[in-house]
Amino acid sequence: MLHPSYSDLMKTINSEGEGDTPVVNSRYSIVLATAKRARQLVAGEEAFVDSRGKKPLSVAIEEMEKGFVTIEPERAAEEEPAEVGESSNIEKAEADEETDEV
Repeated sequence: MLHPSYSDLMKTINSEGEGDTPVVNSRYSIVLATAKRARQLVAGEEAFVDSRGKKPLSVAIEEMEKGFVTIEPERAAEEEPAEVGESSNIEKAEADEETDEV
């Protein structure tokens, strides 16, 4: 049996979030976050808790429970700058105008 339970992890993560909107609404988010962290540990990242004799997923869950690893809420997409192609065309047109003047 998994300890802490999914509901306990959800409460821990949501209590750390800002505002009244919960950061995590489903167990799926917790599964994805812990799996991602476990892959990082397998790839050689340093664990924030004692990991001797523990599997990477257990370490990831413990890190999340203790607040070393958090899930960030999604942010609204900010206005993106003009595409590179558009700015290049503007610069090219300005360069052409300077050449015509000479």
